[in-house]
Amino acid sequence: QVQLEESGGGLVQAGGSLRLSCAASGRTFSSYAMGWFRQALGKEREIVAAISRTGDSTYYADSVKGRFTISRDNAKNMVYLQMNSLKPEDTAVYYCAAYRTVTTGLQLSGTWYDYWGQGTQVTVSS
Repeated sequence: QVQLEESGGGLVQAGGSLRLSCAASGRTFSSYAMGWFRQALGKEREIVAAISRTGDSTYYADSVKGRFTISRDNAKNMVYLQMNSLKPEDTAVYYCAAYRTVTTGLQLSGTWYDYWGQGTQVTVSS
């Protein structure tokens, strides 16, 4: 099992940057692919970015491509989401999620992810 805890959310002006962090418990962090999801008020949850267990493969939603960067540090059991050029439409609760895998592929549906953090609010003002 793995427990996840996000941090780094907050209020930022449009055009600004934030870095979200997700700390994972457990000794087998490198066995988990990781994803960042978000859910805006009144909208469905959507995937933002994902990274394979080795870090070799990444995925970005079209809406964040070129602005967000996902990374991980398996030695520290951490995954990050660097968010630049933030827009008001990026406002949402951001969740870190994980699923155990033996491959370096990526699953993009939230139904694959077994473990979720409590979420961190990101608010971008115009």
